[in-house]
Amino acid sequence: MSGPREPTGPELERMSRGALVDLGHELDSVRIVAQEPPRRPGDVRGERRARRRVTLLLVLSLLCAAAFAWAYLFWPTGYVPPGAPGHTANLLYTPLLGVTFFGAVGALGAAMILYVRSFYPDEVAVQHLEKGPSAERDRFTAGATLAEAGEHTGFGRRTMIRRLGLTGLGAVGILGGLVAIGGLVRNPWRQRGDAPLWTTGWKPVGDEPVFLRIATGDPKDITKVRPEDLEPDGMITVVPFRESERDDPEKVHDAEMAPDNPVMLVRLPPGTPVANPPGREDLHHGDYYAFSKICTHLGCPASLYDSQQQIFLCPCHQSEFKITEGARPIFGPAARRLPQLPITVDADGFLVARGDFPDPVGPSFWEIRRGQH
Repeated sequence: MSGPREPTGPELERMSRGALVDLGHELDSVRIVAQEPPRRPGDVRGERRARRRVTLLLVLSLLCAAAFAWAYLFWPTGYVPPGAPGHTANLLYTPLLGVTFFGAVGALGAAMILYVRSFYPDEVAVQHLEKGPSAERDRFTAGATLAEAGEHTGFGRRTMIRRLGLTGLGAVGILGGLVAIGGLVRNPWRQRGDAPLWTTGWKPVGDEPVFLRIATGDPKDITKVRPEDLEPDGMITVVPFRESERDDPEKVHDAEMAPDNPVMLVRLPPGTPVANPPGREDLHHGDYYAFSKICTHLGCPASLYDSQQQIFLCPCHQSEFKITEGARPIFGPAARRLPQLPITVDADGFLVARGDFPDPVGPSFWEIRRGQH
């Protein structure tokens, strides 16, 4: 026995919206069991109250989205030491982004939920699902179903709510794009040889020495390192320091917070056999070796030190670097050595950097020379 005749295109175009909705239900094997309006007929005050609440939530979402964009683009983010003007504003930057982003997304979601609860009819439908692709006719029936839902809920009539809702969705989408591309605005190659991906805070400026300073998190705590400060098998994290920056807490803080500055200074036990790779034979000072703390896999801090095996371990993905072989990766996904900082001792007995890292710090990128390890 043959099934029902397939409607032709012209027949579908001539069908009323209600007939198309019924046909769509039939084609999708949907049966409406019960359908009740969201409120009693004639409840004008309740509808007006719900409409105002939805409108206020949508306006709140747009205001929060605008506040997020303004804070992300214009709020001061530079470090301000405690007690200095602007310190409170600096502390509020991250919470402000969190509150405004949550407000934009949360208010929009609350408006959508409230609108559905207030204007969509309570409907119970049963559908028998079958495998296979949808037929071409579904574009007519689906469009008619959406139009029918819009008429029942009044979405088409409520112009302000419709426009605010669509604008809110667009604003939230723009925020997502803003966050995604915000960090890509700067051109890392604008300075060419001095580009950020090639250089770090250890790069010499003039003839001023760059000392190894213990990283403490306090810009007022300036502790330069002497060889005798470190016991054999000891390891400390150091950052660059210049005497010209001693009275500038912001620069001292920036030097410690820069992601490519942290260095692990390790003192091997006397007599430890070391196989320095070619080009790195003279980067150390006696038993003292300094390596970048940034894993060459994905940039995690490779700061776990196994003094018995002389290896650095990255806790993120378990990459291991053999210190006595120039921090060569011996396990895990890292494929490049940890860059080694050339160090020596100045006339006053302090450890200083002889220059910047000879290799780029952090994860590999396209422009690293082929064959560089």
